[in-house]
Amino acid sequence: MTMAARSKSAPEAKAPKTAKGSKATGKGSRASGTRSPKVGPVETLVVVESPTKAKSLSKMLGPGYAVEASLGHVMDLPKVRLGVDVENGFEPEYIQVRGKGPVIKRLKELARGASRVLLASDPDREGEAIAWHLATLLGVPLDSPCRVRIHEITPSGISAALQEVEGIDMNKVYAQQARRVLDRLVGYRLSPLLWAKVQRGLSAGRVQSVALRLVCEREDEIDSFVPEEYWLVEVQAEAEGGRSYLLKLDKEAGKPVRLKDQADARRVEALVRSSPLQVSSFRSRDGLRRPMPPFKTSTLQQEASRRLGYGPRRTMRIAQSLFEGVEIPGRGPVGLITYMRTDSLRISDEAISAMRGHIASRFGPMYLPERPNHFAQKGRSQDAHEAIRPTDVTLEPDAIREYLSSEQYRLYDLIWRRALASQMADARVRTNTLEARCGELTFKCSGVEVTFQGWGAVWPLGVKDTEVPAASEGEDLRPLQVRLEQKFTQPPGRYTEAGLIKALEEKGIGRPSTYATIVETLSDRGYVVRDDDKKLSPTKLGRVVNAFLVTHFPDVVQVDFTARMEDQLDRVESGEIQWREPIGDFYGPFESRLQEVAASAQRMTVPPELAGEDCPQCGRPLLIRRGRYGEFIGCSGYPECDFTKRKETSTGVPCPKCGQGTVVARKASKGKGKGRTFYGCSRYPECDYVSWSKPKGDGTVSEVRDEV
Repeated sequence: MTMAARSKSAPEAKAPKTAKGSKATGKGSRASGTRSPKVGPVETLVVVESPTKAKSLSKMLGPGYAVEASLGHVMDLPKVRLGVDVENGFEPEYIQVRGKGPVIKRLKELARGASRVLLASDPDREGEAIAWHLATLLGVPLDSPCRVRIHEITPSGISAALQEVEGIDMNKVYAQQARRVLDRLVGYRLSPLLWAKVQRGLSAGRVQSVALRLVCEREDEIDSFVPEEYWLVEVQAEAEGGRSYLLKLDKEAGKPVRLKDQADARRVEALVRSSPLQVSSFRSRDGLRRPMPPFKTSTLQQEASRRLGYGPRRTMRIAQSLFEGVEIPGRGPVGLITYMRTDSLRISDEAISAMRGHIASRFGPMYLPERPNHFAQKGRSQDAHEAIRPTDVTLEPDAIREYLSSEQYRLYDLIWRRALASQMADARVRTNTLEARCGELTFKCSGVEVTFQGWGAVWPLGVKDTEVPAASEGEDLRPLQVRLEQKFTQPPGRYTEAGLIKALEEKGIGRPSTYATIVETLSDRGYVVRDDDKKLSPTKLGRVVNAFLVTHFPDVVQVDFTARMEDQLDRVESGEIQWREPIGDFYGPFESRLQEVAASAQRMTVPPELAGEDCPQCGRPLLIRRGRYGEFIGCSGYPECDFTKRKETSTGVPCPKCGQGTVVARKASKGKGKGRTFYGCSRYPECDYVSWSKPKGDGTVSEVRDEV
């Protein structure tokens, strides 16, 4: 019997239904973007998710293989109804994704003529679910050797994957299914309640609601913060021979000191000017700085945000392109990095060996540690995956720069350096600390010198070389200048996207496949906004929605509860519990609470947000409103007055094209750049100037680091 025989379906593998309107509307495969050749017999059919990945694999596998793309999910829950049978064990109703008819038809034709079908979707829960649906549709037995998990798209990576072909991992599928069902139950049951009790058109998500709570709580901390005054005292002093020291007040009478006002600072200044200043100690201590671990999904997103200004979604899009393959002359398509959705810090023995060889030849044996560096894993990380690393460490970023786009080069350079640094020798540093006494006052001066770069040769050590000249106990110091500086305590900073992801990960919420979409979803719903520095703050609507959820559904937005649910999903994947168990535990109390809130909760209103100007048609105040395509300005007299206009922020820079208008910042409402900030002339449509880059006052532009 061929592998294309009818599948032995697992209990959850229901025969798929076809979505209304998903009938095939064209000929040929959309995977290649061109009319497909006539379907003929093939020895092995390999199905992947994306056309780029299909192209790379096709060239590497050679004759005997037909590689086709499914273009993502082919089956999913319906968009227009719940799609979960809560009376029958939460059985999901999967239907064919709209528009996938031609793709499925072609895959079925190829599968019928193939002696073997291999499903090579991504090696995570989402990819396993796609493989399961494909197996069901194509008649591939679920327990047959049909599942290929490719962690790196290189000849060796593909060869290794083909040696370990297995059946569909149904525990992994069930974990994805449990998450999908939970998210659907929360979203579809809470959203109508938000419509009734807050405002029409609202929605809520399980993980996104917890993220919104963190953003709102941080904003509450900022709002309630009361700054406290304090003063710093620094003394610029000199020792014999011109040795210079910048001393900072550290202690008084042996205890840490904080000067509360100017009078206190003046008192210290007077003591310094009237009393001798002498060195009380000078210490020099050698230490080691261990290398940072290689990237996992969350840390890649954080560093790409901090160093490159890329948002999580943009980072993952670029990483996907590096994983799926880049054309390198003489080598063909090369997957430059390993799979990018991972929470593992492990690097394979083979890759470590290659890195150590490259480090020794590139930097010298002194840059190699005696033994390979290994990094502790936290929680239930998926150690079957590797960390994100280059597939071939000898492909240095600068050597292949001409074959990469600018953003591909910058991200690959980041990944290459971090991975290589993780296997290099410790950096060695020397910390010099001088303390000086002036009566009861103790001043301190510290500096760090790098004595051996180690891994700092490829990745920033985060150490600023500061010289503190050696001094002897009892040496006199001559104050040259006493500087007093007034300071105020600062509130906690708002989260950036990457910072929020870090906070969620630390609290055990979300997984590598979900991080990138969390903030995007909150932003699309109008619950949070980003400022020019990428900081997140809740809108009035977001704060009202959060208040409603915290008041009436504390479990849904409770950090610990959500983290425990993530752990339950991990236990489903490991086979410790059945997938229906966490859903059943959650849904009973949740449904009861829904009924109570629907019957008794008071309606909460979103306060109107004034735009700060009056309507030019009727004179009434204009309001900031939110519609299908984001925020806009509308009249408070609606529906009597229907005046509207775009919401835009002036940069104060004259339009570089017409010189009459000013450049304003707007949000793209559709297309690939939807939600991204762009810049245009305030005189549009009279002037059609537009740019993704923010113009400067001198006529030049600076890069806008928004997500694409």
